[in-house]
Amino acid sequence: MATRNLNGRLFEIVDELVGQGLTLEQARQEFERQFITASLRTNDWNFCRSARSLGVHRNTLRNKMSSLGLAESGARAKRTPRR
Repeated sequence: MATRNLNGRLFEIVDELVGQGLTLEQARQEFERQFITASLRTNDWNFCRSARSLGVHRNTLRNKMSSLGLAESGARAKRTPRR
């Protein structure tokens, strides 16, 4: 049931993006930006844990972030301070 719901939601998003004239490359890059950012948020901005959860080496994650214009310093600035 969850897969069917996810597929439906993805279909709507993809349909909207195609309608807006987004290229496959633009859509892929934006998806990767959002997915990586969500993983970093979920893992309290820990690069090693995020890389592990994404199934890539931490250096691959850093390289991917760089190629997508995601700055590490920006990611660290968004970190919630610990108490």
